[in-house]
Amino acid sequence: MDFLQWLFEARIPVGSGSLLVREVVGNVFGLLSALGGMRRRIWAWPVGIVGNLLLLTVFLGSLFGGAGAANLLGQAGRQIMFIMVSVYGWRQWQRSRRSGGQAVTPQWAGTRIRLGMVVFMIAGTLVLTPLFRVLGSYEPVWADAWTFVGSLLATYGMAKGWVEFWLVWVAVDLVGVPLLFSAGYYATAFMYVFYGGFTLVGFFVWARAQRHAKPSIETLLPDPTLQ
Repeated sequence: MDFLQWLFEARIPVGSGSLLVREVVGNVFGLLSALGGMRRRIWAWPVGIVGNLLLLTVFLGSLFGGAGAANLLGQAGRQIMFIMVSVYGWRQWQRSRRSGGQAVTPQWAGTRIRLGMVVFMIAGTLVLTPLFRVLGSYEPVWADAWTFVGSLLATYGMAKGWVEFWLVWVAVDLVGVPLLFSAGYYATAFMYVFYGGFTLVGFFVWARAQRHAKPSIETLLPDPTLQ
């Protein structure tokens, strides 16, 4: 219990201000999860869930003792969404591994799905922006909605093994970094800056893996009676 109290209250002095330890730790777990995802390791999912739980308490700042802290409902909501989709992705990768293959084989989503991604990002942002504004999310609310929708799409794309999911993260970071800096969540903002470069590396790693993916080989002799 003492450890949990310390985790929720501890801060790291930075200049004239400070950073929440749980915000820093949550982002470290998120970065480890991204590294595991790039290497297609199943442990990336549970590690990410731990980080999501910590960051959920950060972005609902006023509910967890952070008087005057900005509530980023899109950022908080996406932590819940991350957990739900991560459970799905965890099961998908485990099922693939049990079937004798790798946890996931990278593949291009294709033109139709790419167009669907763009429509989903724009439409989802337009739908959620007024909802988040009514609930009291931090301005600009559309940016909060954009990061939520993009994060949902990117996490689902990772579970499906789509190479393009890394580029969705880039789109999320381009909007999310200025939003987080303006809201005072500096540890997460700096992590997003680093993560932006990391996602580009991940994209090329998965694209290379997709090019070198070996097709399945038939190991049984054909039945002559079926010829």
